[in-house]
Amino acid sequence: MLRCRLALALALACAQLLAASLAEAAVLPVRAGESIAAAIGRAHAGDTLRIEAGTYRENLLIEKPLTLQGVGHPVISGQGKGDTIRVHAADVNLKDLIIRDSGSDLTAQNAGIYVLPGSHRFQLADCTLVANLFGVWLERSDDARLLRNIVTGRRDLQSAQRGNGFQIYDTTGVQVIGNQISSTRDGIYVDVSRQALFRENRIHHVRYGTHYMNTNHSTWEDNEVYLSRAGLALMEVRNLVVRRNLAWGNTDHGIMLRTIQDSLIENNVVVGNDRGFFIYDAEYNIVRDNLVLNNRTGVHLSAGSSNNQIDGNDFIGNQEQVRFVAAKDVEWGRSKANYWSNYSGWDQDGDGKGDVPYEANDLVDRLNWQYPMLKLLAASPSLRTLRFVARQFPLLRAPSVIDRHPRMQPYNQNWKKWNEITPR
Repeated sequence: MLRCRLALALALACAQLLAASLAEAAVLPVRAGESIAAAIGRAHAGDTLRIEAGTYRENLLIEKPLTLQGVGHPVISGQGKGDTIRVHAADVNLKDLIIRDSGSDLTAQNAGIYVLPGSHRFQLADCTLVANLFGVWLERSDDARLLRNIVTGRRDLQSAQRGNGFQIYDTTGVQVIGNQISSTRDGIYVDVSRQALFRENRIHHVRYGTHYMNTNHSTWEDNEVYLSRAGLALMEVRNLVVRRNLAWGNTDHGIMLRTIQDSLIENNVVVGNDRGFFIYDAEYNIVRDNLVLNNRTGVHLSAGSSNNQIDGNDFIGNQEQVRFVAAKDVEWGRSKANYWSNYSGWDQDGDGKGDVPYEANDLVDRLNWQYPMLKLLAASPSLRTLRFVARQFPLLRAPSVIDRHPRMQPYNQNWKKWNEITPR
């Protein structure tokens, strides 16, 4: 009986504390012509500032847990100096705001929003960031949420003079979901972080869609990067899941896997890039069920990237399916055959797999890579004869990617639809 009374008393005390906390949290209106900074100064921890439509020309410093809720998309302009908003407190939420006009000092890392170390659980949702040097600089602040924002960089500056859309450094548990980023230097730059999630972001007209380094145990899924220099650049990482991303029309690569281990790369579409995949110093990864279509080079494989499982992929219409220079063969399709649109073998027993191996490259390919001027003679009888002879005599054979029993039909029956987005 005594225990029941104690439990009831404890529950009542907790309810009273919660009620008191809710009663203390206030909603403070900020009207056009008033100062947001002054309202921040008056507010208590946990309050919400309800900012009405208008243009507020001020640089803000938030040093207490607050919510800034826009109504009618109010504009906060940093007037071209410093950071438009600096956050130096945990549990700050910014919603439905237009944040613009930071300074342009790369050394000072001027940003639309600068989140200082220790500002954990920061949330930015449904905001527009425009004409800032960096969109968001997030540093050593865990469990942040960047959700459904639009970030447009400084189109008046050259790429090297711009900041990144989101700069994320030394964080744990960040989630970046549903954002649209364009005209920044890199769309999302991530370094020395952990357990991050990047989902359903759309990035275009940047240098790298993502510049991603030293960040392990994370997920990239359902993102789209297009009409940029490069799509996803995943470097010096391990234990990633990279799935269902779309990279198209990039002038360098669609997806770069550089110095990456123990990761899963599956169900991605890379179409119309200079290189679909650039795989460099990558080992012990699974690359499966991807569509690699209409790239100049389907896969550029180098720097000893041999201990990977590359299975069940469709390689269709690439001018050069694989570029690979090594001292020995690398076998793909061990557990699930790949499809190659230029396979010239046959399937006599009708099991859906080729009866003779597919070899991606030969001696002539290697000579072309070593001496690019040879491409001028690509249609000459002499090179055709050399290619034929090299394939008949093992001593002249060049090491290649080998698929022992390639699939006769592509896995992706709807692959033709991606022709519509391939740049001409």
